[in-house]
Amino acid sequence: MTVKVALAGSTGSIGRQTLEVVGASKGRYDIVSLAASSNETVLREQIAQHRPGVVAVVDESVRKRLAADFPAVKFSDDVADVVHDADVVVNAVVGFAGLPVTLETLRNGKRLALANKESLIAAGPIVQPLRNTKGAVIVPVDSEHCAVHQCLRSSVDAGREVASLQLTASGGPFRGKSRDELSRVNVAEALAHPTWSMGPKITVDSSTLMNKGLEVIEAHELFGIGYDCIQVVVHPQSIVHSMVTYTDGATIAQLSMPDMRLPIAYAIAWPDRFDVPFGAVDWANLRRLDFEAPDRNTFRCLDLAYAAGRTGGSAPAWLSAANEIAVEAFLAGRISWLQIAEVNDATLQQHDGASLSSVDDVLAADARARHIARNIVQTFAHGTGTVGA
Repeated sequence: MTVKVALAGSTGSIGRQTLEVVGASKGRYDIVSLAASSNETVLREQIAQHRPGVVAVVDESVRKRLAADFPAVKFSDDVADVVHDADVVVNAVVGFAGLPVTLETLRNGKRLALANKESLIAAGPIVQPLRNTKGAVIVPVDSEHCAVHQCLRSSVDAGREVASLQLTASGGPFRGKSRDELSRVNVAEALAHPTWSMGPKITVDSSTLMNKGLEVIEAHELFGIGYDCIQVVVHPQSIVHSMVTYTDGATIAQLSMPDMRLPIAYAIAWPDRFDVPFGAVDWANLRRLDFEAPDRNTFRCLDLAYAAGRTGGSAPAWLSAANEIAVEAFLAGRISWLQIAEVNDATLQQHDGASLSSVDDVLAADARARHIARNIVQTFAHGTGTVGA
């Protein structure tokens, strides 16, 4: 039986790799819908190759041109419209914009292959009740959470037997650098990740360790593990993707070469295993696996994420929103790399303590945090802010 796959964020890094995985399946998976923002060239190629029935495009002008050239396809301006005809929905939208896809997938009782961590982080209190919908299940695509998911399959009762989770971090391109060295880094250097090929936003997040901080919050939301029991360890080879330590002292890890097609394939095939290997380790040539503690004084975003997660309520939504604004400003050359953490910190200091009980609450928290973060960026861009500890 062919599994029908919806893919939101099809033109990004995860989206393109998802299509590679589907292409390797020899017809066992079929792309029934696609969603993208505005990359007309890539989306046009994807529509021609995969012939989806539904395509959602955010950019109106791109949508109209594609609709004229592909009259057999139903076009929409709502990314959540990709959900309805699918068995499994891959949410690879970058940032908070992925929230509607997450909510609609779970409301409809479908399997969500989640690569959009921001929607779960920003709207955790809204998303969690939807996981009780009959048929709704989240299988994480992030390599670290996919690894934890696989390790937990070995446990009879994960909630009772787990002592701690260890999320591994590559350390990004700036591992081992001092704050003084990092005061002079540029965008190209921040985007030169040593092991992973990702989009610019996630790559910058990796360089600041914000990506890992957001993954700590996501792990808490996904697996119900307390923040004191979620640890981050730097592992530059990116072969051990995460570990679970059990109450008897045993630690189980998931290992593979850095290849995002493996967690993508795991999520779309679950509860089965994909039968095409991605990232298999050559054990005869694997020489070493190194681990070290993260430099929390230099990479301040990690502890900001722990703080937001422990505060709960709308604090993670504020942090996620502020970070999107800060990263956009850095990529545009308006603030320095060190000021990303400064913007996030200054925004969180103005957190209003609001709770989240509806989607409108999430949208309001996101909008409020973005407004504050933009104002803070403005002060840095005009040279009135300080880059300090």
